Amino acid sequence: MSTLTTAPGAAAPGQRPQLRTRRLPTLAALGIAVAAVVLSAALVYGTGIGGTALVVALAVVLYLAGLYLASNVVEGRRQARNRTWSALIHSAFVLALLPLVSVTWTLVSKGAERLDGNFFQTSMNNIGARDPNGGAYHAIVGTLEQVGVATLITVPLGVLCAIYIVEYGRGRFAFTIRFFVDVMTGIPSIVAGLFVLAFWILIISPIFNNGRPGYSGFAASLALSVLMLPTIVRSTEEMLRLVPAPLREGSYALGIPKWKTILRIVLPTALPGIVTGVMLAVARAAGETAPVLLVAGGGAAINFNPFENNQSSLALYVYQQAGDASRYAPARAWAAALTLVALVLILTIAAKLLARRNRFGR
Repeated sequence: MSTLTTAPGAAAPGQRPQLRTRRLPTLAALGIAVAAVVLSAALVYGTGIGGTALVVALAVVLYLAGLYLASNVVEGRRQARNRTWSALIHSAFVLALLPLVSVTWTLVSKGAERLDGNFFQTSMNNIGARDPNGGAYHAIVGTLEQVGVATLITVPLGVLCAIYIVEYGRGRFAFTIRFFVDVMTGIPSIVAGLFVLAFWILIISPIFNNGRPGYSGFAASLALSVLMLPTIVRSTEEMLRLVPAPLREGSYALGIPKWKTILRIVLPTALPGIVTGVMLAVARAAGETAPVLLVAGGGAAINFNPFENNQSSLALYVYQQAGDASRYAPARAWAAALTLVALVLILTIAAKLLARRNRFGR
């Protein structure tokens, strides 16, 4: 609601009137929020129909309704709608942020108990149920090697496949590739593990292992590659399509071949998005348990060779410790989960900084 008023006293001839708008005070919005929380808690806890989650949800609804009514009275219907939708957007952001904050707080509070030197320097070899020691050194080594090998296999294949689809692919063959990439996106991790088990472990590895199936970290890397490939292909494809066409056309006008245009102009321009897609695939691979359990077998001892013998990973270590009967196992599981999240976060930050540095260097 707005009114046309003139300044106090006599207004000069020809002076334009001032436009003053009534605004809802900030304290009023804060008071509505407090009242909504109190009323919601009284209704929920008083009737015993729910817990904290229902209190928060009902408080948001009451706050939006109260804010609309107060703003409608003071500011008018148009401003009330604008204020209510703005509050709804901010409320949705806070509600979406709550699970992330809750998970982070739970990991840090429960995982920090065993984050010590013993956890990072020892394995579970010769550790009994009553032994409070034992760490995840062997699992950290396995995760780094398995995800590293899978990344070395998948990134070149995924990027080259995306380049073909975007820059060269035409007709039925490109459509077939895109279709199978979409199908692979929905493959469960257990299916990827079974595929590598049936093909690599039972058919290929006995040729090099005196007729015996050979479980190894490399087999786990192959299974993780199957899961990573569609993510890298689709993300890289979308990033390449976002590169402006005039960049390509300007390069072609200067007589630069297509392959060099792709290598020196298209890929560097799309590099930040490609790195993001790669890190999403790495994060998914690092958290997989079923493929590692099927084809790497797990193990309590440290194994630096990914091509021989069983090898564990952090995700598998969390799964095993969470189901262990020892009273010291849950602390190890929480510490390993926190370590896995921190490891993925560190790798993501390092990759983004490296991509940014290369972009500025050009």
